[in-house]
Amino acid sequence: MRVLMLTLLLNAAAPPSVEARARPAASIASEPVAPETRSRLLRREVAQVALAQVKAFDAAWQPAQRDCAGLIRYAYRTAYRRVAAERLASPLWRDARGGPSDFADAETLISRSFAPLGRGEDAREQLRTGDVVAFRQEHDAGPVFHLMLVVRPEDRAHAPARVVYHPGEAGARVRTGVLDSLATEAPLEWRPVPANAAFLGFFRFKEWMS
Repeated sequence: MRVLMLTLLLNAAAPPSVEARARPAASIASEPVAPETRSRLLRREVAQVALAQVKAFDAAWQPAQRDCAGLIRYAYRTAYRRVAAERLASPLWRDARGGPSDFADAETLISRSFAPLGRGEDAREQLRTGDVVAFRQEHDAGPVFHLMLVVRPEDRAHAPARVVYHPGEAGARVRTGVLDSLATEAPLEWRPVPANAAFLGFFRFKEWMS
């Protein structure tokens, strides 16, 4: 029932329209760009790729990779391929030992490739597109880590911050909802607030920390 409540909450508001599925796979930056410009373009592409999956999966996103961490890996890799393909000459992620890797599960992503921003309201206000909301849910079989990708317009008056995520189950669809609603209306174990022991915090890709 709690999972159903979270599903209904996050699907209550339709995501903003995006054109990601219609964009060509080729890089959109044919010439070198300034770091600030590249960062802005990468965040925009991450948002477009992630939100496009809410409507329909990209064929390039392999079914075996479709879970919460897989959405982040796919959105980032596709964004880099479009904006800064040269970065993909080496893997984006780090494995559990800290070595370069093309694959990282949810726990390894936030422990090796992302840096913590905090758990409080101040950290939530500073979130940008591409940041991650992380949870650790305890189960009889062991802990399960779950990640949600943040999508937030640079002009915050334009639209509220959203989360986009895959629930992890085979055949499930990607979902989205307003971050503030998640923090105030979801079951406690899914609220990104300090009172929730399952909430690990907000995280940012280490290469985007500057």
